[in-house]
Amino acid sequence: MITVIGSLKGGAGKSTITFNLAVWLAYAQQNVLAIDADPQATLTDVVEVREEEGFEPAVKLAHKELLYDRKALNSYDEVLVDVGTADLESMKQAIRVADRIVVPVPPSQADIWSTQRFLRLINAVIGEGRRPEVMAFINRGDTHRAIRETDEAAAALISLPGIKFIKTRLAQRTAFRRSFSEGLAVFEMDPRSKGAKEWNALAAVLYAHVLG
Repeated sequence: MITVIGSLKGGAGKSTITFNLAVWLAYAQQNVLAIDADPQATLTDVVEVREEEGFEPAVKLAHKELLYDRKALNSYDEVLVDVGTADLESMKQAIRVADRIVVPVPPSQADIWSTQRFLRLINAVIGEGRRPEVMAFINRGDTHRAIRETDEAAAALISLPGIKFIKTRLAQRTAFRRSFSEGLAVFEMDPRSKGAKEWNALAAVLYAHVLG
């Protein structure tokens, strides 16, 4: 399955999500490939840190040109693509080959608007062709119960046509930033942390077929 982790807005956490998924799938003994199609190359940076530290399992990383080689992509159990708007052509090609598109959405009105524009872009790229499944979840949500912005953003996502809303959310936690900077998945750094529990819940939704 080819899964694109994408959005039109920076700071949504795409590279963090892609990296954690790649490590999680490797632990699940899947033949997984990650593709960094974002010129910021944040995914490439964290994979290099992981390699330098010698952490296992390793994350296989490929150049964006592989997006044009469907035969090569199909040779893997799972493919993860991190895309950004700085390379719009690569983003469009990723959308064309995707089986599904996963959109991490921080809880703000600007991110909801951005998600709406991203849906329009997907529709424009696909046209009358095969439409990938589009899924979205709240990323970097509020941890304080008195702050309602996360719930409001979730309600707005549910109302968007053409998108499957995932109830499982990830909160704004330092564990994600700290583990990422060290080349570790959040569940590797501290398997008992709240961040790890949230992550495992999300992975179980996105990759139920792997667990089954």
